[in-house]
Amino acid sequence: MIWRVVALISGALAILAGALLSAHVGPMEAIRTLLHGSLGSPAAIGGTLRETSPLLIAGLAVFIALRAGLFNIGVEGQLLCGAASCTYVALKIPNVAGMLLGILVGMLAGALWALPAGLIKAYRNGHEVITTIMLNNVALYLTSALVSGPLKEKGQQDTTTATVADATRLPWIYNHPPVQVNIALIVGVLAAFALAIWLKKTVAGYQLQAAGANPTAAKFAGISTARTTLLAMTVSGAIGGLAGAMQVLAYEGRFYDGFSPGYGFDALGVALLAGSNPLGVLPSSLLFGILAKGGIALQIDGVPKGITTVVLGFLILIAAVVRYRKVNTVA
Repeated sequence: MIWRVVALISGALAILAGALLSAHVGPMEAIRTLLHGSLGSPAAIGGTLRETSPLLIAGLAVFIALRAGLFNIGVEGQLLCGAASCTYVALKIPNVAGMLLGILVGMLAGALWALPAGLIKAYRNGHEVITTIMLNNVALYLTSALVSGPLKEKGQQDTTTATVADATRLPWIYNHPPVQVNIALIVGVLAAFALAIWLKKTVAGYQLQAAGANPTAAKFAGISTARTTLLAMTVSGAIGGLAGAMQVLAYEGRFYDGFSPGYGFDALGVALLAGSNPLGVLPSSLLFGILAKGGIALQIDGVPKGITTVVLGFLILIAAVVRYRKVNTVA
């Protein structure tokens, strides 16, 4: 089996090298450019941390669903709903009260957006991949219509809301431009540790993982798989909404058409690469952040943006193969 893994890695590297050479960029030059663009200067590091923050929180949203045996592909839609709802509340209510209420409303919006998919999966066994993908499209067009109409700032030609007041925004814990670290990143790190403790130390966490590992055995053990499925999907949606709310209050300060460049979709890769430990989301989200920020530098050098997606795809594929091999070895 080991030779197959080696062959896969070798083939992936060969394909990637060929893609880079076709863009007239050497592999080593591409690596240097990517690392310099993401970690080579204070400004680059600041940009990487900014990209990592939403990927970390959204990755946790996907992760908790995966532990329950669910593929929540709808985190993108839940993030958008959370961001739009949070922005509306933060614009209406000033100061800390608006900030806290905006976060709660954003989480509630994400949870409610995931609820239909959870109900359909729990009580009708409808596949969550299909329902969450469909809900993504509804969320995209709904939030676009809202920010183009009732939420649009008056006098603006662009489809954007007004800007949230500084007093309602999340604070910076390190604010020396070009390096800025917002408390949203710390919230994501703490959430990862909290999720790890919850999964390992609580009955509800054990039940969620048991239902995800073997629903039939969990049912015979007295665990309600329907209730666990509904809980997992709802909590996953709430964390997805939290990611959107944090992005508004920490970095963007407003909601606009095209708010997310695909954080919710990238979060699936973050969670898959993390393996079975929620703390694994920390390095995997940082890796995605490095590739996202470094990819901009590669584009300047003439390398297509899709190359970073190819890299991520290969990483996830290799991680999945290695994980599958470990499972088979144990079996």
